[in-house]
Amino acid sequence: MTVSTPDTPAKPVVWRDYMNRRMLAILIFGFSSGLPLFTLLSLLQAWLATSGLNVKALGLFALVMFPYTWKFLWSPLMDRFQFGSLGRRRGWMALTQAALFFAIGTMGMLDPLTQISAVAAMASLVAFLSASQDIVVDAYRREVLPDNQQGLGAAVYVNAYKMAGMVPGALSLILADRMPWQPVFWITAAFMLPGLICTLLVKEPELYGAPPKNISQAVLLPFREFIARDGWRNALWILAFIFLFKLGDSMATALSTKFYLDLGFSMTQIGVIAKTTGLWASLAGGIVGGIWMLKLGINRGLWVFGAIQAVAVLGFAWLAHVGPDPLVLGTVIAFEAFGSLGLGAAAFVAFLSRATDPRYTATQYALFSSLAAVPRTFINASAGYIVAETGWFLFFFVCFALTIPGMLLLPKIAPWSQKH
Repeated sequence: MTVSTPDTPAKPVVWRDYMNRRMLAILIFGFSSGLPLFTLLSLLQAWLATSGLNVKALGLFALVMFPYTWKFLWSPLMDRFQFGSLGRRRGWMALTQAALFFAIGTMGMLDPLTQISAVAAMASLVAFLSASQDIVVDAYRREVLPDNQQGLGAAVYVNAYKMAGMVPGALSLILADRMPWQPVFWITAAFMLPGLICTLLVKEPELYGAPPKNISQAVLLPFREFIARDGWRNALWILAFIFLFKLGDSMATALSTKFYLDLGFSMTQIGVIAKTTGLWASLAGGIVGGIWMLKLGINRGLWVFGAIQAVAVLGFAWLAHVGPDPLVLGTVIAFEAFGSLGLGAAAFVAFLSRATDPRYTATQYALFSSLAAVPRTFINASAGYIVAETGWFLFFFVCFALTIPGMLLLPKIAPWSQKH
């Protein structure tokens, strides 16, 4: 097995490619990036659901995720300015990580019954800080790794990102059955501290070319390069694919905790069976996907992994039909996590990295990942209304249908005949 790019010769893949300080830092930063998102997707949803909010209100809470969609608007500031003495990347990481610790802990001190507006505002703040952290962590990962390790770095980052979901999606839910919500949120927030410590210890990545001299350059040059690369038409095809590729899968999991609760599972069952099973399956999928993609190439990986990702959505319909069977729950979650959070995510992140010019890392990657977050923010907000009208079983068939448009764009975006 070898790693190669069009610009670098093939190099044997050895464990040293994983076991170095850069990969360890990316592992920790991936965990720090995933923790706030899964806090909003899992812990916040369980907290609000047990407080008595109906499914429509829970669906609308997806709108607090809007910073993930619009983060490209302030990403040029992180390319242009340096915050503090730690450097351009480390300074912004330290600021966002410290702020997330306090924001997550403070959110749990509110009362969702009497302070729902304050809860929404604090959740939006967590999303804003989390999206800002993602901007600089993505830039750090792109800049600190050589070209022949970008694929491996993407797999490590994705796996760590998903591993973070075990805290708010499993540990925190189990603790919530045994203690008040306030300490649960502060315990969850404490898992941001390893990322902050790592930020203080790592070195600042070397600059790839001169940084933008002013705000105008920081804003305009990344967009000009992306459009001039292959023209307007190809740029629009790429943006459409980024929006559509994970649309159906994202909607299928938008209200997963509410779905499990409605079927009759307890929070402890969700934490122990669903979340832990999903964690290990997604980690396995990320590792298999990262290695398999080295042989297939990114293009073919998108075809194969995208098809598996689409089929996995139908597993939720099966679970809705069968009912609260723990074995079926574990099977469905494992397959979906392996196919979507593992295989599909590894190929998708590799595709985004390949589409990014290293001279404009923060801004371009923020643009691509912001567009990918649109379904999770605005489209998913309609999930509760669809469920209320169709029921869970038919809802998942709607989600499966939404996986098809992205696959239909693959011949244009990632032709099977082009391995790289």
